[in-house]
Amino acid sequence: MSVTRAQQSLGVSVAPVRSKLAHPALLLTGIVLVALNMRACLAAISPMVGEIQRTFGLSATASGLITTVPVLFQGVGAPLTPRLTRRFGTERVVLGAVLVLGAGVLLRVLPSVAALYLGCVVIGVAIAVLNVSMPGLVKREFPERAATMTGVYSTTMLVGATLAAGTSVPLEHALGGGWRASLGAWSLLALVAAVAWLPQVLRARQVGGGAPAVAAGSPAKPIAGLWRMPMAWQISLFMGISSLMVYTLVAWMPTILADHGMSRDQAGLVFAFSNLVQVAGAFLVPLLAGRMTRQRGLAVLMAGLNAVGIAGLLIAPVSGAWISAAVLGVAQGGSLGLGLAFIVLRTGSAGAAAQLGGMSQAIGYLIAAAGPVGAGALHQLTGGWTAVLVVLLVLAGVVAVAGWGAGRNRTL
Repeated sequence: MSVTRAQQSLGVSVAPVRSKLAHPALLLTGIVLVALNMRACLAAISPMVGEIQRTFGLSATASGLITTVPVLFQGVGAPLTPRLTRRFGTERVVLGAVLVLGAGVLLRVLPSVAALYLGCVVIGVAIAVLNVSMPGLVKREFPERAATMTGVYSTTMLVGATLAAGTSVPLEHALGGGWRASLGAWSLLALVAAVAWLPQVLRARQVGGGAPAVAAGSPAKPIAGLWRMPMAWQISLFMGISSLMVYTLVAWMPTILADHGMSRDQAGLVFAFSNLVQVAGAFLVPLLAGRMTRQRGLAVLMAGLNAVGIAGLLIAPVSGAWISAAVLGVAQGGSLGLGLAFIVLRTGSAGAAAQLGGMSQAIGYLIAAAGPVGAGALHQLTGGWTAVLVVLLVLAGVVAVAGWGAGRNRTL
């Protein structure tokens, strides 16, 4: 038996030894390509929902489920991931999730309503696995730069979403196969990411003959009583309610602007601008978080900016639209990056980060899935958007309280 395998059999933590195949540049390339996939296939379908609705004769409610189902199943699939990573190793789990994601993209474009929704389920579960695996992997591979790398991959996620939303219609025209060809093409991005990630799987097999690589000093056992810890719930609520606000405005912000008299074309531009600004927030806020011992003020600032942007939509929805969009972009991108940074900053090992990620993202995406549907129902009940925006303002206050607790200098 090799020394490495003997150490593992005795429960000793082993520092991964990099093979030539697992050069840091290859690892970074793999992380970036995987991250590009984590939002692209969700954003790509939004411009196509109307065409899909006409193709299958779906109702408005059934069409809304096309975007809601993946979010819901991100919450359902997240708690399963820590067990998978402990059993098979993070490298294998990430590779499997990327391949499953590509399969889900192809399943979604088959000529069947059942396949459409089943593909949405598969995509949601695959993204859930990646959402939970990546913070632990970053914690393990970049222990001294975890917050910086969190900024890199959270930014890449948003870049992927922006590119997908902007190129879906041009792809449809270029490929000449309608919405199915446009959406199906994103499976190629998943295949490219899988190929780029393969060296990491080979490296994991060299480190201990296929046993999951363990970072030096990382405890193998999970955090006991995590679901009873107040800070774990504070991080989960920060992520969940922040995501609810994001998904609600993704679904309804252009409609809110149009209902107040803005042209639909201009409303779309304002919304696209807000998404673009998110990229800056997602990159810069984790960098700032990593330089702080406590992130309480940063969390409250993100919640405050969300409140200012929502108040702008409430008070001056048309004349102040561009300012509101800029403020919301910084707040939403920054909240995403900070929520992911909390996972790596508040844990002491890769395994703990994966476990906290599983909890926080399970709760987070289950909460987020209720946002668009709840906002639509409240709008229908009241006949306007005032009540919806007031509720979002109140929720911004809840995010500030949760972020104040999550930002304490403490390790779970």
